[in-house]
Amino acid sequence: MDRTIITVVGKDCVGIIARVCTYLAKNQVNILDISQTIVQGFFNMMMIVDTNECPKNFTEFATDLEELGREIGVAIKAQREDIFDMMHRI
Repeated sequence: MDRTIITVVGKDCVGIIARVCTYLAKNQVNILDISQTIVQGFFNMMMIVDTNECPKNFTEFATDLEELGREIGVAIKAQREDIFDMMHRI
């Protein structure tokens, strides 16, 4: 399983989750876990996804998500789980 951590942060608006999940579904990415909160109008979501069946390489996948974020006015970052884990062990 190729697990990836996706974070989405920005001002809350209608359709953020729908747009991100639609992109993931179109690219055969399975959501394994998801958490989202809204604090004083700011949206924060963290997802753990399985990209094993995704037809795109990781760089293209991450770039697509960043572009989607710009389109909807949020910051979207994708990191491979092992890199994410190493960064947060310090």
